[in-house]
Amino acid sequence: MAELHVIGQIVGGSGFPQRRLFCKWGLQAGGAWKLLSGSGSGQTQVDDPQADDVAYWCHPLDVHFVTKGLQGTAGVPSPVSPCPRVPECPLVPPGWPKLLLQVWHQDELGRSEVLGYGFCHVPAVPGCHPLACVTWRPRGTRGERLRQRLLGGGPRLRAPDLVTEATDRFRLRTEAAGTVHLQLGVILRHFGRFGVEC
Repeated sequence: MAELHVIGQIVGGSGFPQRRLFCKWGLQAGGAWKLLSGSGSGQTQVDDPQADDVAYWCHPLDVHFVTKGLQGTAGVPSPVSPCPRVPECPLVPPGWPKLLLQVWHQDELGRSEVLGYGFCHVPAVPGCHPLACVTWRPRGTRGERLRQRLLGGGPRLRAPDLVTEATDRFRLRTEAAGTVHLQLGVILRHFGRFGVEC
């Protein structure tokens, strides 16, 4: 079977309106993929930056996928280019693994609220890739925004998987939240031997 190794880290987050941030993450892949080793989801520690607005997590990622084939025949462009410095960047095949991210804020009383949702495809080319995943959050109604200012909290997605579904996501009213920075190393093995082209 063709193998995909992803080794790297969730470096941190910047541009969020609050401090004391942590990140929940998960991997999502098509039906032909199987996670052999590593954790498919996790959470970073809380970081409270004192000097600037960058929260550093340096949370390790180490996963090993196998696949018998790729879903579909045509690729779709990645929302976060896997190789931003290379203009002829390949397309990301349907079903290719994605990294779902949720950035949360924890207040002094230990209450948590979501500050942003985002996702990026795992790069489809081998090598070391610095990625910047832009996040967003639901805007909510005028009443929900007023309640958020007075009581905290805010609107959340009932199903966080909506983040990756373009057909459902277009109906949401959202606002920009911040950016999550990642450093991912990708190793592809046996893709040519098993007739899997990416």
